[in-house]
Amino acid sequence: MAARGAGAGTTATGGPATSFQRKAAAGSRLAAVPGTRPSVRHGQLLLSSGLPSLDGVLGGGLAVGTLLLIEEDKYGVYSNLLFKYFLAEGVVCGHDLFVASAMEPPDNILKKLPAPLLDDTHRNELREEVTPAKSEDFQDSMKIAWRYENLPKMEASPTTSTKFGHYYDISKTMSPELLQSIKWHSFYLPEELSLEPKLKMCNMNCGYANLLHSIQRVIYQEGFDGSHPQKKQKNILRIGIQSLGSLLWGDDICSSDTPEDIHSLTKFLYVLRGLLRKSLSACIITVPSHLIQNKAIMERVTNLSDMVVGLESFIGSERETNPLYKDYHGLLHVHQIPRLNSLICDVSDTKDLAFRLKRKQFTIEIINMR
Repeated sequence: MAARGAGAGTTATGGPATSFQRKAAAGSRLAAVPGTRPSVRHGQLLLSSGLPSLDGVLGGGLAVGTLLLIEEDKYGVYSNLLFKYFLAEGVVCGHDLFVASAMEPPDNILKKLPAPLLDDTHRNELREEVTPAKSEDFQDSMKIAWRYENLPKMEASPTTSTKFGHYYDISKTMSPELLQSIKWHSFYLPEELSLEPKLKMCNMNCGYANLLHSIQRVIYQEGFDGSHPQKKQKNILRIGIQSLGSLLWGDDICSSDTPEDIHSLTKFLYVLRGLLRKSLSACIITVPSHLIQNKAIMERVTNLSDMVVGLESFIGSERETNPLYKDYHGLLHVHQIPRLNSLICDVSDTKDLAFRLKRKQFTIEIINMR
């Protein structure tokens, strides 16, 4: 009989040893990807949206391989902020970026990303901005209805113990040196249509077809395709698409009840989700839903998205002068949250959410009716 190796007979506690070794937990392997963590609920790999309070609303963050749809506010002010938060978080985490727009060159978008708060000095400055509001809330806490008291607290201010997600100062822009440290890909529709041949596939307009081709090329060539493992350390591709469905994309769903390419956007989303599912990537798309006249199209767009969040701005509305909403700038509507590995979608436990824009920070909070 062959001799056993040294120390193979017994364990340190004197018990019998075996040749079997415990496999590393799946979460530990997943966590090796920078800027991610496994979900404690379903084990799916998560990445931050760039806004910790939004991560809490979405169940911990965006799952890799999923699509977050942002229904734009009327003037596109706040949805554009969420778009930039998502990209800024990718820069800080060292993720690759794919930025697509028909309105503004992607390099201009990247130059306007908010500056990250990476040290305690800046964190304390931001915390001081939030503290006065919290002290006022404490004084009036006895006046709040009991159903608001029992709701979970939304994290609004930075804490030094945060290991997932970062905080940003929207009054400052990210340094060029930080932007140069990551790899990013751009898709600016006016330039692409002048350089590339106009693709037309499956009754999809040429703008969407060219965009889909570009995303597919980056996923496959850069090794984000799950069926072809990356040669280097695994990384995430963050895809950001701005104002999809608008007239600038060559789509007429915002100008007609009976658009010419009524299925063009939905077909694009269907194919895009297939690409996301089999790759180390996540996508955020903003859509001017308030301009889409055919509500049946918007319902199909919602069904083809994993997460759907709508922003309702108070600008120009009666709520802007309503004293009940004096502390807020708009409402956040959570229309859809994915229940991963299931056939049905989850719904948010917290319905009464609002957002406010401060000098340095954008936050999502539970409405405090006083």
